[in-house]
Amino acid sequence: MDIDLASLRSRWNEVLDLLESRDRIAWLVFFDARLASFENDVLTLDFSDARKFASSHEYEAVRPKHKESLTSAIKEILKIDVSIKELQ
Repeated sequence: MDIDLASLRSRWNEVLDLLESRDRIAWLVFFDARLASFENDVLTLDFSDARKFASSHEYEAVRPKHKESLTSAIKEILKIDVSIKELQ
């Protein structure tokens, strides 16, 4: 199946709904993310809008678990394997 960014965006709410049902914390992490790009099976997420209101907390230590939950939900909904990258 050939998926592009537009296809991913069109089903993003389905991915988030599944993620919320499995891992509400991971859902909270990703529901504000903007899908920036999708190339070579790498989904790049942009959190710049969400960071405008962020506190000084740093979540890098727990992010890998949440990324795993997200990639699992994407695989179930879209039937593709992806890697997640975050814009800095």
